[in-house]
Amino acid sequence: MRNLVGAALLSTALLGTSVGGALAQETVVWWDFLSGGDGVRMKTLLDKFAEENPDIKIEATTLEWGTPFYTKLQTSAAIGEGPDISTYHLSRIPLGVETGTLSAISADEMAAAGISAADFEDANFKAAQVDGAQYAVPFDIHSVVLYYNKTALEAAGLIGENGLPTGLDGVDNFKAALEKLKANGSDYGISIHTAAGDSQWRIFYSLFGQQDGQFLDDNGEFLSGDNLDKAVKATSVVADWVASGLAPQSVDYPASIALFTGGKAPLHINGVWEVPTMADLAAKGELGFEWGAIQLPTFFDHPATWADSHAFVIPNRVGNEVSPEKRAAVLKVIHWMNENSTFWATAGHIPAYRPARDNDEFRNMQPNAVYSSLAETAVFDPVSPLAGVASPLYDAAGNYLMPAVNGEIDPQTAMEEMRDDLNGQR
Repeated sequence: MRNLVGAALLSTALLGTSVGGALAQETVVWWDFLSGGDGVRMKTLLDKFAEENPDIKIEATTLEWGTPFYTKLQTSAAIGEGPDISTYHLSRIPLGVETGTLSAISADEMAAAGISAADFEDANFKAAQVDGAQYAVPFDIHSVVLYYNKTALEAAGLIGENGLPTGLDGVDNFKAALEKLKANGSDYGISIHTAAGDSQWRIFYSLFGQQDGQFLDDNGEFLSGDNLDKAVKATSVVADWVASGLAPQSVDYPASIALFTGGKAPLHINGVWEVPTMADLAAKGELGFEWGAIQLPTFFDHPATWADSHAFVIPNRVGNEVSPEKRAAVLKVIHWMNENSTFWATAGHIPAYRPARDNDEFRNMQPNAVYSSLAETAVFDPVSPLAGVASPLYDAAGNYLMPAVNGEIDPQTAMEEMRDDLNGQR
């Protein structure tokens, strides 16, 4: 019976009714934090949605990314003045639930809108849950990848018969490749952003995940038992690159990209969100070499790569709750966005929605199709209010992980202090 009620609500809210010959519209207030290439692509999707769905009017506003966005959303939820729908990082879901910012989405509501867990990777969909309740629907999977200068790698004998990099798996093999690339005339073997904790966390958590590390155990303790040793091993890998002169020390984000695009470092670890940067430079003839991107090599036991997701949520509005009809309209928007998310992948992201990856358009999309396998091996941030974008965990990465990578503190001490800091905040 509940499914029938949900379907009826969806029909009433979304099909529209004629009043005096005019189509009745449901207005949906939308907030996002998407700028740059992401913002341009989302504007395209919103315009397309408006053309295809005259029964729903989306009033969209873009706000400042990061802490300012999440603070405003939390405040607006508490006073009942927030949006009907918002973008959100999955890594922030636990904190959003703890602060009362997010409204749970029932299984009946999702089913009525055509949203099925089976259409998403299990780890990705579960990252939107707290205590078994669903608080978001994933939109993409964005991760770090290894960008490479194919011209330089070919000269070093590091391109296989399939045209992709080879010989990079394993800590020792990867370092040997970096040494070979530097010996061939590059300033560095690899360029990474070593001046901020968030970038280092993404690399660290990938290498930690490749060891089956559990950053937060079932008792809510950070880096317990042998997880500390795994954290030290992960940190030591990058610290060794820097100490050996194979990666730059304390280089900021723009400079780390410039070292790669300027041909001074044949490898570069960064987020998939820089794919449009590389594609644009190549199209303008300003890159000077053939480039590509692959999933991070397997340094330890098995493939694993840090990942987060842009997702959609229905924020709470205390004293001014979103009506069932409005919620049905919002969920229609969310499902439509996922159904059309192959286009979103042109920003470098991997669609969270499996059917948006299982088509010829995505299979022919480069380099996305090459690294799309990371969707199946993605490791998401610990489920904790202390974790996620602009969180105490990211602050701790800046305070301990980044100095360790740059040789200012030894990895063992850094991880012990990071553990103690985070456990002290529980």
